[in-house]
Amino acid sequence: MVAKKRKKKKWFFLPKAKKKRRIYFMLLLVFLTLIALTVAMNQSMTTKKDQIIYQDEAKQKQLQIWAPFAQKMQYKYRIFASISLAQAILESDWNQSSLSKDYNNLYGIKASASQAGVVVPTKEYEDGHWMTVDQKFASYNTWQESMEAHAQLISKGTHWNPNQYEHVLAAKNYQAAAQALVQDGYATDPTYAAKLVAVIETWNLKRFDLAVTMGDATS
Repeated sequence: MVAKKRKKKKWFFLPKAKKKRRIYFMLLLVFLTLIALTVAMNQSMTTKKDQIIYQDEAKQKQLQIWAPFAQKMQYKYRIFASISLAQAILESDWNQSSLSKDYNNLYGIKASASQAGVVVPTKEYEDGHWMTVDQKFASYNTWQESMEAHAQLISKGTHWNPNQYEHVLAAKNYQAAAQALVQDGYATDPTYAAKLVAVIETWNLKRFDLAVTMGDATS
C-alpha cells in the first residue's frame, strides 16, 4: 500500500482575487511601517537616554570642579556653597554661556566704569515685563576670580550700600538665602529664588554646604 504524501502547511497565503490582494498588501505595508516606527522610536529613546546620562556626567564633573572653591568662599565670606553653585549654574547655564566661556564671568556680574568688560544684550525684568538691554559685564582672568568677586559682592555690598545683601548673609539655610537675594535686589526676576531652590534640590547642592563655623567675611 502506497502512503499518501502529506500536504505541507502554507505559512504565507496570498489571496487570488486582485481586490483582496490590494487589501492584503496595504495591511502588510501598515504592519511593516508600524514595526519600523517602533524600532526608530526605541533607537531614539536609547539615544536620548545616552545623551541625558552623558550630560549628567558632564554636569557632575563641573560640580566637582566648582564645589571646593565654593566651599572656600563660604568659609571666607559666609555665603552658602549651595547658593554660589546654584547661581553659577543658573547664570552661566552650566558654564555654557558666552560670558562664562569667553570672559570667565559665571554670575553675569556687571562691570564698573573703570573695570575691564564686554557689552552684551541681556534680559531684565522691569515694570512687570521682560525687556532686552545692553549692559557692560565684567571680564575675569579665571572662573575663580569670578566666584570670589561674586562672594565679595554679597559680603561687602555695593558701593552705594555696603549692607545691600545683609539678609543673604544672615540667612540660616539656602531657602532663606535664595529669598533674600530677591529681597535685597540681586535679581530682577521674580521667580529667581524658586529657580535657585529647584537647582539646589535637583542636584543636591546642599551636600556642599559647610557645617563648621565660618570665618569673618570682613577679614
